[in-house]
Amino acid sequence: YHTISAGKLRRYFSLRNFTAPFKKLAGYVKAGRILKRLQPAAVFSKGGFVSVPVVFAAHCRKIPVVLHESDYTPGLANRLCIPRADKICVAFEPTLKYVPAGKGVCTGLPIRQELLTGSRATGLSICGFSGEKPVLLVMGGSLGAKALNDSIDAMLDELTQTFDVVHIRGKNNLRSGFLPCGYKQFEFISCELPHIYAAADIMVSRAGATAVFEILSLALPALLVPLPKATSRGDQILNAQYFKEKGFSLVLEQENMTPETLLDSIRMLYDKRETLRDRMRRENKADAAEQVARVIIDAAR
Repeated sequence: YHTISAGKLRRYFSLRNFTAPFKKLAGYVKAGRILKRLQPAAVFSKGGFVSVPVVFAAHCRKIPVVLHESDYTPGLANRLCIPRADKICVAFEPTLKYVPAGKGVCTGLPIRQELLTGSRATGLSICGFSGEKPVLLVMGGSLGAKALNDSIDAMLDELTQTFDVVHIRGKNNLRSGFLPCGYKQFEFISCELPHIYAAADIMVSRAGATAVFEILSLALPALLVPLPKATSRGDQILNAQYFKEKGFSLVLEQENMTPETLLDSIRMLYDKRETLRDRMRRENKADAAEQVARVIIDAAR
């Protein structure tokens, strides 16, 4: 790989904002040199502040640029890069309204194909579950989610009367003390994830783009609890609302979440699971990676 300087695009006051433009300029110059040496047929970017100098340098050298926007609305880096891109792949069809006419392609979001190859029996074995109860999977994102963890903890005894619960709590967030029968917690999981997904009957999750498209690809009925606007740019709220409108998932805003409302929503999710699963199976874009690859190949010709 090659490294370049890339000043972060901060939306808040910081003294480092004064040095960011100079880092971007240095990154642009170095990216130009690297591209001149490599002579790539195309540049593909998923966004993020490090992508901006590379895309700008590629555009200046007339190298075809393909972007991919995972969220419902483009992030700042992709908004800066869109005018310099030849094609923009988007995960959500309504996102096409944010890109120039003729440049956008709705491809969905590629996910790791191994996630579709899990074994329910292996997942149940990993968790120590018998399979007699339906399995509820709770994931709060890569760093966990304190509000979600706390609400699950508050009603865990009641939940485990109906469900076996596997709970991905995030780093340093494991619950101490007595754990009820039918409850398995992890800080995080990696190679076990396909099997945990296969074991789950329903799921409670944040609403990041990767999470919701994994849910769609797996046709896994889910209750989405998006990050609130106060702690994010609001992309998860839009992602979740779109999935709700399409009939793929249920949504519970964190501002409205209490142990009681979460328990009621989980029960409603279980009751509606087959309807949600059927709608996702009809809509699933399982070939997203192939579609993105085709766009890149066409742009490079």
